[in-house]
Amino acid sequence: MKRIVLIWMACGLCGSAFGETDATESKLPPEIQKPMAAVKAAVAKAEADPARPVFHFHPPAQWMNDLNGPIWYKDYYHIFYQHNPYGDQWGNMHWGHARSRDLVQWEHLPIALWPSKEKGEDHCFSGCAAIDGSGRPILIYTSIGDKRAPEIWAAVPEDDELFVWKKHPANPILTLADHGGQQIDDWRDPFVFKAEGKNFMVVGGHPKGGKGAIFVYEARNAELTQWTYRGIGFEGTEGNWECPNLFPLQGKWVLVYSPHGTVRYYVGQFDAKTCKFTPQSQGTMDYGDYYAPNCLEDPQGRRIMWGWVRGFPVGKGWNGCLTLPRMLSLDPQGQLVQTPVDGLKQLRGRGIRIEERQISDSRWIVPDFAGDCLEAVLRFRPGQKGQFGLAVRCAADGSKGIPIVIDAESGKLSVGNKIAEKGIEPDSVQTLHVFLDNSVLEVYAVNGRVCITAVIQADPADQNISLVAEEGTMSLEALQVWPIR
Repeated sequence: MKRIVLIWMACGLCGSAFGETDATESKLPPEIQKPMAAVKAAVAKAEADPARPVFHFHPPAQWMNDLNGPIWYKDYYHIFYQHNPYGDQWGNMHWGHARSRDLVQWEHLPIALWPSKEKGEDHCFSGCAAIDGSGRPILIYTSIGDKRAPEIWAAVPEDDELFVWKKHPANPILTLADHGGQQIDDWRDPFVFKAEGKNFMVVGGHPKGGKGAIFVYEARNAELTQWTYRGIGFEGTEGNWECPNLFPLQGKWVLVYSPHGTVRYYVGQFDAKTCKFTPQSQGTMDYGDYYAPNCLEDPQGRRIMWGWVRGFPVGKGWNGCLTLPRMLSLDPQGQLVQTPVDGLKQLRGRGIRIEERQISDSRWIVPDFAGDCLEAVLRFRPGQKGQFGLAVRCAADGSKGIPIVIDAESGKLSVGNKIAEKGIEPDSVQTLHVFLDNSVLEVYAVNGRVCITAVIQADPADQNISLVAEEGTMSLEALQVWPIR
């Protein structure tokens, strides 16, 4: 199997993971050289794990969590992410960095942000990337010091390739003291956006004694280093909000937030004059092992979002990956639709197609196909009672495996032990779009209105697929399966 190209870059020269002969690596700041060396030392262990995903984005080794600062700049998609270069568990928060021309093939770049210990900074928590008034990128993030309150800091690139970054001399650009007496707890994760020609920012957290909320700020300068607090834009019902995203989509505004559990969203309107968000509908981004999403708008006008896939075992030399990039849209009822980007089709190998078959009270093993990295599209009509769908990572006799099924009575989709609360009309023809990547499953149902991401465990030898009809009959219209190259 051809694995996706993941190349370490150092000041523009390609090589193996932190290529030992790359002389330009020595030109990087020492604060970057040390963590990069730690990652390089863990690569062999990470690559030896057969459960590690192949076509989902992840660092060369060690821990990652939240996606930070996805941005389009000079013909590249850039992503940053929370990264512990020194282990496969959370800690020592840096910002990893990668770029791509097509959202599929990625090149790893030098670590972008590191804790400035000499300035009392112990972690570089989550944040965003934006383009300032001069057309240059800026990173805005939560600076954490173990002996001080959180602050909002900025960093700017030292080169046009965005390989090396430096902390802005104006730091901190925002503190808890800048709120006119408003008391705030758990304040972090800035996200910058435009509305009516002005630059705004939301930060997550909650007012002291209140619920999860977004705090809104308006930029006072084109450099995005001076901000005015405009108030609480919206307060929800959960205890605290992390990683808020607020962006326009098809004439509406979408607010995505992570409340230390299932990631949720509101669709409504944002008033740039009052800086208030008014919700009109609510939904769930993903019912599985998914957290802290972030997004960008690309030159094609597509709103593209990734989430952090979490829940992997420790001790493997790696931990965490991103979901596949998902294009967002709205249906007529104001619900988000998430669709894997078309560019992922380039990963398909020669597939198989099976049509018009009745499956009753059994698991039917799909012939002439086996694999642990695949894409599948199943179109079927479920029976009146029972559970129907497919299972992946099955044994040769069809046993074991991870079921991906719809319950005909409740209309609920389940992926292993993950269950979508949103009901599905079970009497209608259903389509399940599935991506399997060793230990990661992504499932899209109801044309992208219901999504479940799951971290799974399976015997490396179990690579069969079966169609599932439990306590009833499923009418198969078509099943297409492609190996991922």
